[in-house]
Amino acid sequence: MEPTEPVDTREPMDEEAARLYRAKVWGGAERKLWDTSVDGTVGQRMRELADWAELAGHGDAPLDTYGNGLVEELERRVAEELGLPAAVFFPTGTMAQQVALRCWAGRTGSPVVALHPLAHPEVHEGGAFEAVSGLRTVHPTDAPRLPTAQEVRDHPEPFGTLMLELPLRDAGFVLPSWDELTEVVEAARERDAVVHFDGARLWECTTPFGRGLAEIAGLADSVYVSFYKSLGGLSGAALAGPEDVMEEARVWRHRYGGLLFQQYPAALSALRGLEVELPRLPSYVRHARVVAEAVREELAEAGVGWFRVHPETPHTHQFQVWLPYDPETLTAAALAQTEATGTALFRRWFGPGAGGPPGVAVTELTVTGSGLEWTAEDVRAAVRDFLGRVEG
Repeated sequence: MEPTEPVDTREPMDEEAARLYRAKVWGGAERKLWDTSVDGTVGQRMRELADWAELAGHGDAPLDTYGNGLVEELERRVAEELGLPAAVFFPTGTMAQQVALRCWAGRTGSPVVALHPLAHPEVHEGGAFEAVSGLRTVHPTDAPRLPTAQEVRDHPEPFGTLMLELPLRDAGFVLPSWDELTEVVEAARERDAVVHFDGARLWECTTPFGRGLAEIAGLADSVYVSFYKSLGGLSGAALAGPEDVMEEARVWRHRYGGLLFQQYPAALSALRGLEVELPRLPSYVRHARVVAEAVREELAEAGVGWFRVHPETPHTHQFQVWLPYDPETLTAAALAQTEATGTALFRRWFGPGAGGPPGVAVTELTVTGSGLEWTAEDVRAAVRDFLGRVEG
């Protein structure tokens, strides 16, 4: 495609118009480090999904109703991938985890869930655990990493479930080591607590852990996985675990309004993700390390002052970049770069959040299939061009 014609920024757009414009520019870039689930148009996405359905032999499959057909096939596939007895499809991960932890609260007799304060339910779900499910949360640590085994053992308050987000997204997509993870799980068992993995992005953890999905998932009593994070699906999630817990989860899914009449587009896109994207994720994780190193080298050589690439060696195919500018300036530079060159390196930048230091901004970088073509020098050149637009 040709680089996008810049708009006249002297006339401010409202936030929705600005969001749509950014999506059009970055989604239509000729060279992208990653593709997102919102790139493209309705027609493009539906045609791609229909083409894949025909190639994969699903074109003549009957339409699902209330969770049968393709949804059941997806549930079987997820249980098989994770090496767990059963899986249940949910329209959202928020609902899947509400149900999982509600089921475990009934079995343990405790509504208390130990998790990190940066975990998704604490930051992005509006207090749903307490407001909707009557659960209460405690935090074994507030360090920007998952809790250690000793922190779990030493926590002064009883809890029924330990929830671990793998990787911990808002801390920089960070993971413990395999030994640290197994020790944390054992510490929870010592307290007679069950262990639930928030595995929205569990799919890419095989490379850093050096273990297969079934071995990783086998540490936990239940696991949630997402289909639009990492796998490029339209939406949807699955909860996997013991047969009896999953049977109860089906009951609660209906009570929470999650037993939808038809879900074949989401189920098809999830099956496509498992078939097409899942085998590619290890290559994305490996190349993210090349990209992160190139970004760090160019920022250091450019002398921008304080900056951070976090983690220095990415644990997964996603990582953070921090720079000493306001987020509006950096977002404008990223947009201008794509408008002028057709290349999308950085996208939107954000402030550090409540209590964070002023004058800095953070963004997340991801590597997917489109980014595998970027050499280290390609990355460095794109960083140089971006910085020129920041300073210019």
